[in-house]
Amino acid sequence: MKFALINGSKIEATKGAKGVCPSCGSELIAKCGEFKINHWAHKGVHNCDPWWENETEWHRLWKNNFPVAWQETPLLDQLTGEKHIADVKTEHGVVIEFQHSPINAQERMAREKFYMNMIWIVDGARLKKDYPRFCKGRNDLRATQKKGLFIIDFPDECFPSSWLASSVPVIFDFRGVASIDDPGDIRHGLYCLFPRHSSGHFFLAAIPRTSLIVNLLNGNFPIKLASTDSVKQIEVMKPSGSFRRRESPYYLERGRWKRRRHL
Repeated sequence: MKFALINGSKIEATKGAKGVCPSCGSELIAKCGEFKINHWAHKGVHNCDPWWENETEWHRLWKNNFPVAWQETPLLDQLTGEKHIADVKTEHGVVIEFQHSPINAQERMAREKFYMNMIWIVDGARLKKDYPRFCKGRNDLRATQKKGLFIIDFPDECFPSSWLASSVPVIFDFRGVASIDDPGDIRHGLYCLFPRHSSGHFFLAAIPRTSLIVNLLNGNFPIKLASTDSVKQIEVMKPSGSFRRRESPYYLERGRWKRRRHL
């Protein structure tokens, strides 16, 4: 964890410090070393939130874009008593989860059900194959008349299949923590895959990094893309050159994407 409570205030870890968990109230010990980012840990092996993952520099860089008061917010389901710590919850009620580690479908669905009004920001630089796959797949995006918005016919060819059945927007960050000098490199941008629309389409938005942060700070980010009627009004531009129309190697079954078997 980035923060512990000391005298009621959120404080970052420093060597030898002790604090209190803002979620469960148990003692936290500062872990400050050479190899891992400074963090707080529960005493012993106990961790009060099973969804919590060890943080990386990438997590911290993203969290630092938002006010301290929004970071690591404990949330309680009043009906079930279930409690989890959101990476960020804005004052506008949007939960932002930063995901670096692999996540299985059951946990992803559970977190989306618990937080409901949320978005994912995924570290697309963790695996070497993810960015090259996106670069190859983006050649088949269909541009619309709305700037930065595309129809994506084969999302499995752009993104990991584990994210395709998400019920909330998933934003991929392919830059990670890398320093990229070329201002035209597409990794400076972010790529938001919206859930499959009621029209049957997948929509992808290319979003400047600064614009996303500003819109989240101001409460202007659209968790839901648009109504069916307004999406019908988005004119699809004719693709240049040849465009592939073929069957995707994946199909959706009970909320999961599975690879087709060919005889």
